[in-house]
Amino acid sequence: MAETEQSGDPLVQEVGAGEPDKSSSGRRKFVAAVVSAVATAVAAIATSVSPSTAAKSNGATGRGGETKARKVQYGMVIDVRRCIGCHACTVACKSEFDVPLGENRAWVEYVEKGEYPNVGRSFLPRLCNHCSEPPCVTVCPTNATYKREQDGIVVIDDGLCIGCKYCILACPYDARFLNPVTGFADKCDFCIHRVSKGLVPSCVNTCVGGARIFGDLGDPESEISKLVASNRVTVLRREMGTLPNVYYIGADYTDEIDAERPEVRTVRVLTHRRHEERR
Repeated sequence: MAETEQSGDPLVQEVGAGEPDKSSSGRRKFVAAVVSAVATAVAAIATSVSPSTAAKSNGATGRGGETKARKVQYGMVIDVRRCIGCHACTVACKSEFDVPLGENRAWVEYVEKGEYPNVGRSFLPRLCNHCSEPPCVTVCPTNATYKREQDGIVVIDDGLCIGCKYCILACPYDARFLNPVTGFADKCDFCIHRVSKGLVPSCVNTCVGGARIFGDLGDPESEISKLVASNRVTVLRREMGTLPNVYYIGADYTDEIDAERPEVRTVRVLTHRRHEERR
């Protein structure tokens, strides 16, 4: 018996070498069962999420069931019926960005037409339209002007701008100018520094008549989207194909050339810009 203990039990050695240990096999089966149960539970949770819920959390559902993030496009609606021509928006913008004398990022035009006593005056606030197809981006030789992917705002990178004025000439809305202090192109940028903090642009915050409404045009539940959907809106120079993201309610975009119409006879446009004539 002693010899058997010293040399080892032949039966035990044979089992260890030729057959799997029953206790180890049992543990492996238990672990495999637990992993299988966890995988089944995860699959059940994943399939319980409806496509509509996924679309709400991630955006829209595309072809094949995949979800796409909703695109944000900031824009502005200007209700001219509420504008009183006070220029509070212009002053707020100049103060916010220290705009040099003689230039404006935002301004208000006066459109006067008719002859006494049949006369009328309307106001037309102007700013960069942050177009979906901005020609200023296309012509910029250094890519200093670009459209932000995250919110659709057209901005200028001062570090890349060389002051060539190509973008100024390409803009059909006369919204750009060469800053005489910095030497770079300048324009409205929807007050990115405020918007990024959840605030509205300075001109919107200052408008005493509440004529300016800012928001995400890509969100059908936003105030601005509902205004565009429920009102007859217009954009400036639609024929240019720039797809502006600034919409007007009740705007009068009469040009001097309209003076040839007999019912108008006299038209005067005050742009309140350095240039005497509207572009």
